[in-house]
Amino acid sequence: MRLLYPSDPFDKKRPDEQYAEEHDAMVAAGLLASLFSFEDFEAGTFRPSPALESGERVLYRGWMLTLDAYARLVEQLQEKGGVMITSPTQYRHCHYLPEWYPTLAVHTSETRVLASDADFVQALQGLDWPGYFIKDYVKSLNTGSGSLVDTTEQIAPLVDRMRQYRGQVEGGICVRCREEYLEETERRYFVLHGTAHGVEGEVPELVNDCARVIDSPFFSVDVVLRSDGVLRLVELGDGQVSDRKEWSAERFAWLLSSAN
Repeated sequence: MRLLYPSDPFDKKRPDEQYAEEHDAMVAAGLLASLFSFEDFEAGTFRPSPALESGERVLYRGWMLTLDAYARLVEQLQEKGGVMITSPTQYRHCHYLPEWYPTLAVHTSETRVLASDADFVQALQGLDWPGYFIKDYVKSLNTGSGSLVDTTEQIAPLVDRMRQYRGQVEGGICVRCREEYLEETERRYFVLHGTAHGVEGEVPELVNDCARVIDSPFFSVDVVLRSDGVLRLVELGDGQVSDRKEWSAERFAWLLSSAN
């Protein structure tokens, strides 16, 4: 397996600063790694360095990509002879909340999926929720007042701020019932080829449930204790574009080297 990282915008021979530590840890663990210019890729040119070998399996580690951009990356990688481990369909399944939510709804906050220009007050009428957590299909808003609101009347202005800060709303709007979490208990797990891994080894049964039912070779699972002590699923994500969070670069490299 070969890892694929974005290069430094000013030096294509070096990994981007955000991924440099992880890249070096992968190489030290004996994994192969190539770099590519993300800026060139956006402009239509894809030149991984070192070049890919024919039939080589590739795992991307880099910035979040839209579904169309990820499909282009897979296509261009195939033209260079590589085989992306995660297909565009699998990427979508973990990257978009409405894709994985129906399968895991029992473990996570109740959610309504609406168009970004919906009449939120009317669409959510009758819900007796203590508050609302707002995100698009991929991300919440981490600037300004954040993504939590108390009333449905506050949702449309929040969506407008999302467009202002991020330039777009990806997919649509996910309105999630607010739950009270013990934030210090949140942990990230990674599932690789059907086996769940924790940074300290132990894996909760909820995460193992995710590993059994989600069809993707590599994805992240975020869980947290609710204030009543029940473990809840916060988020699922494609592992290629998920931050390591509490995982050290060395521990993460150990995880991926186990796939070889």
